[in-house]
Amino acid sequence: MTAIALDYERLKGLLTEKEISGLQPDVDRLHASLEKGLGAGSDYLGWLHLPSRTSSALLDEVMESARFVRENAEVFICVGIGGSYLGAKAAVEFSRSAFHNQLPRGLRQSPEIQFAGQNISSDYLADLFELVEGKEFCLNVISKSGTTTEPAIAFRLLMDLVARKYGPEEARKRVFATTDQKKGALKKLADARGFKTFAIPDDVGGRYSVLTPVGLLPMAAAGMDIKTLIAGARSWESLSSASSALEKNLSYLYAVLRFLLYKKGKAIELMAAFHPSLVSLMEWWKQLAGESEGKGQRGIFPASALYTTDLHSLGQWVQEGSRNLFETFFMVDSSRRQIEIPRLDNDDGLNFLAGKTLDFVNDKAYKGTASAHLEGGVPNMTLSVKDRSEYTLGRLFYFFERAIAMSGYLLGVNPFDQPGVEFYKKNMFVLLNKPGFGKGS
Repeated sequence: MTAIALDYERLKGLLTEKEISGLQPDVDRLHASLEKGLGAGSDYLGWLHLPSRTSSALLDEVMESARFVRENAEVFICVGIGGSYLGAKAAVEFSRSAFHNQLPRGLRQSPEIQFAGQNISSDYLADLFELVEGKEFCLNVISKSGTTTEPAIAFRLLMDLVARKYGPEEARKRVFATTDQKKGALKKLADARGFKTFAIPDDVGGRYSVLTPVGLLPMAAAGMDIKTLIAGARSWESLSSASSALEKNLSYLYAVLRFLLYKKGKAIELMAAFHPSLVSLMEWWKQLAGESEGKGQRGIFPASALYTTDLHSLGQWVQEGSRNLFETFFMVDSSRRQIEIPRLDNDDGLNFLAGKTLDFVNDKAYKGTASAHLEGGVPNMTLSVKDRSEYTLGRLFYFFERAIAMSGYLLGVNPFDQPGVEFYKKNMFVLLNKPGFGKGS
């Protein structure tokens, strides 16, 4: 198979090829608008050709900092929320061992990768402080402004910890700031204290920032080959830019299929994986899709599940609940290592599987689930990736970015803003008596 494949055979009872091809003129028009930078939110199209414009010098600079982290830290803490941490977490879980942080240092050859600033839980941070007690660690704070409440609080506490442990000079070497190129509270602080900084391009929004240093530094610190990752993204960028034809552009085909299902009342997309390494990648996708599309009382609600685990909790609802959803099965073609089921005493009745691999059983679970859910009235398609390599991951990140941009445009919304996110912040700031947000302000 190719690095990414999309099988929509199980949608053909609901969608016709005529309906799909009928959207080609709209896709052509929106593609041209994207490429010319003329559509809604055009100030935030820096991601569109980011892979091809990422220089070797920048990648070398990121890798140099990552080398320092790997040589001097047992734990690398990434402080951020939303797009400032989801992409990195997705990448590490996709490409590394399921037990990366628990492996002996000699096996993983990189620090533990931990995250903070994605919640306001005192227990979570207290547990993190206990984790790094007596260990060498480095921080990477990721925020364009430096004033987003959740990561700002976490960074204040962790910065105090690193300053008390190492003193100002050593702390300067151990804190990395990924932030605005020129302005903002974090940029000002980083310059004043001499922290190494990496810039988030002005024209790249948070949920589209995974292929900038926002994601690249944590990935490189975890031992990932970020040059190969960017090469993969460049290849899908090239394919996506070259043609808007649905038979050639899988990103746009996926967007069209989602849009048509939505127009037929399927307002929920349940993305379901059969491999735990895809869980955080689905969380990254949920932010990308949810923030890009959920506007003006429109948009597909993105949800995710890990099968077969969640078949024992959500399976009944998916099979027989409200028929307002469709499924996208998210599959990895084959595991890195094969485990074969042995022939033993047949007390458990499993000898009928003896000699079969776990991949074989998992594949049959997927096919059985897809058929059962289709029979239950849940249309579904399958998005497959060849492997868990950095090259495939780079392609996959860009695949989704293109797809969701097109999907937002088909819905008639600006895929690159998120006005609704500010409402909870304003209410929270009033309750916290933040200056400028009090009653009568």
